[in-house]
Amino acid sequence: MEYRVLLSGQFTNPTILPLQTRQTSVAPFAPLRRFCSSFRTLEWKVDRFSRRVGSLRTLNAVKAAAGGDAAVVSEGKKGSGIGTKRKKLAVFVSGGGSNFKSIHEGCVDGSVHGDVAVLVTNKKDCGGAEYARSNNIPVFVFPKLQQEPNGLSPAELVDVLRKYDIDFVLLAGYLKLIPVELIRAFPKRILNIHPALLPAFGGKGFYGMRVHKAVLASGARYSGPTIHFVDEEFDTGRILAQSAVHVLANDTPEDLAIRVLHEEHKLYVEVVAAMCEERVKWRDDGVPLIQSKENPDEYY
Repeated sequence: MEYRVLLSGQFTNPTILPLQTRQTSVAPFAPLRRFCSSFRTLEWKVDRFSRRVGSLRTLNAVKAAAGGDAAVVSEGKKGSGIGTKRKKLAVFVSGGGSNFKSIHEGCVDGSVHGDVAVLVTNKKDCGGAEYARSNNIPVFVFPKLQQEPNGLSPAELVDVLRKYDIDFVLLAGYLKLIPVELIRAFPKRILNIHPALLPAFGGKGFYGMRVHKAVLASGARYSGPTIHFVDEEFDTGRILAQSAVHVLANDTPEDLAIRVLHEEHKLYVEVVAAMCEERVKWRDDGVPLIQSKENPDEYY
């Protein structure tokens, strides 16, 4: 049996403890339909699951989680994003780029209201770069190294992304630290996906199979991908979404990696779709939330 829960934000109030949610055997990976909140206990209780992604929280529940008086800051058009321009995306990869492929396919099939305009890689011959070239997506190398003399400097990278009028930068298995010049040029517009439930098992050196080995060695009962905004450190930016899977007693790192990757592909597309539809909002306390496409007064 596997478990799926979508969490957003970082709960800075130590009295607020979001509960893990259990998946039914009828609909694996099915998301939560609604949360019921109690101002006395600030506990979340799950009533049932729906097929739509995310554990939806009403605006009152959002305020309760922040202490009862925080408000959601509305940025951009309220609602589903219909009528907004298609966003231009830059994806960064270092390997096979399976998340990049899922995002690109979402753009092509209409799930994502945007287009991958640029691929950036530190390995010009990696699988993600080959996929980009086969789909006529320009490929740029960053950073500039002795073995990659045609790579871009940080300033040149920013110039290229501005030239292509990039709206959002998506890191999808990119293993280099993002330069501060890029972070400052694209504030609150750079996302990364990490194969564990941050803030656990994150930071420098935690990537790929190393993460899954560390999860198993710790005895953790849950793992799964985290999508977060990027700051100047590894894996410390504001958490936007998470999706949890059950760690099984006989899991190998490879077994766990497969299940987590399956969740990554779904979660990243869903979050990028929300970004492109301008449904990511920022609470007054700095916590990012995703607005429901069906009901603009609900957040998860």
